[in-house]
Amino acid sequence: MAKFELKLPKMGESVAEATITSWLKEVGDTIEMDEPVLEIATDKVDSEVPSEVDGKLVEKLFEADDVVKVGQTIAIIETDGEVEGGTDDAENENDELAEAAEVAETVETAKSTASSETTEDYSDSSRFYSPLVKNIAKEEGISLSELEGIEGTGKEGRVTKNDILGYVENRGAQPGKSQASKGKSIDTKGMEAGVSNQPEPVVSGEDEIIEMSRMGKMIAHHMVDSVQKSAHVQSFIEVDVTNIWNWRNKHKADFQKKEGEKLTFTPIFMEAVAKAIRDFPMINISVNEDATKVIKKKNINLGMAAALPDGNLIVPVIKNADRLNLVGMAKAVNDLANRARQNKLKPDDIQGGTYTVTNVGTFGSIMGTPIINQPQVGILALGAIRKMPAVIETPDGDFIGIRYKMILSHSYDHRVVNGALGGQFVQRVAQYLEDFDKNREL
Repeated sequence: MAKFELKLPKMGESVAEATITSWLKEVGDTIEMDEPVLEIATDKVDSEVPSEVDGKLVEKLFEADDVVKVGQTIAIIETDGEVEGGTDDAENENDELAEAAEVAETVETAKSTASSETTEDYSDSSRFYSPLVKNIAKEEGISLSELEGIEGTGKEGRVTKNDILGYVENRGAQPGKSQASKGKSIDTKGMEAGVSNQPEPVVSGEDEIIEMSRMGKMIAHHMVDSVQKSAHVQSFIEVDVTNIWNWRNKHKADFQKKEGEKLTFTPIFMEAVAKAIRDFPMINISVNEDATKVIKKKNINLGMAAALPDGNLIVPVIKNADRLNLVGMAKAVNDLANRARQNKLKPDDIQGGTYTVTNVGTFGSIMGTPIINQPQVGILALGAIRKMPAVIETPDGDFIGIRYKMILSHSYDHRVVNGALGGQFVQRVAQYLEDFDKNREL
């Protein structure tokens, strides 16, 4: 018999950890190769971790809601025969013993990691707390009695990272707890009178209280964080897309028949954005944490905001978008949109974006002021395409005609993108769209 260490796999360049959301297998269960063992979640994507071998699950090193680093051992699987990280006892008993000792050491290390940064007080509790929650509690000076009083939203009422961070954020509004434990004065009269930085909403007996989803909480956190971090400024421009409208209507049936893909407006817009970024590469940047350096990105990776059936939003990324022709762009857009709706995106599908495009026109909005997707410095909102009366200039004079028009809304980080650059960029996108060749071949 041999023992195999199931590790948290690499899930993209910027993904360093994941949260275990649930175990699909229990100790003693038989597992087949490629069969999912547990479910994990990163910032926005839920996925499964499959087994790399056939065998039996003999030990779980982490529980649901625990945060695990990429490369950490999360479970031990006992296998028949020889596997990488295991040996056949019939071939070499000494090697097996040595390996068993090594596995045992790894297990102890993992357990030590899982229980590190805890205190004796926290371990006295009969309630389960993940290592991350304990670390936050220790850093914030939260006592065991305070920790016990936090209402958990995780599985079986467990306290999650968001629960304890929310508690820390609103700690000052809770009388007799954190501020008192730190020796700071508290205006108890004000608190008794209901005065706080964030008053609770009044809930009547007829109101329905709906728990926010994990993704919803993360999106809320990211949005607030982005507004606090970046100085948002917007530029708007009206675009005549009549040539694009007519060209698509002329070719969409042939495109579907030839490529097996729907031809929407999105890949045409994405193509124009990628071209404009090549012309203005200082839009394709990010800012380091202390806002002292600008990181100029080599690749143009376009994020494409997509609405999910549950009402949440996710941003899959088209890698190296400037290298795709229109057919390639259409296939990439359709593939990511379909997998987003089916909840089949992989963690790497939402990583590495350098600029984001969101289509607010899908829901009838003519314009919007989108929030920047950190750590990017710009985001473009596509408004609804509408029939509009317009002045048309001809050699014989001007006349009024019906044209298809839309509004582009560009939000950018004024810390590093000034009004000239922000305006010129969205103007260049508009020029590419208005100059679209109506005689273009598929």
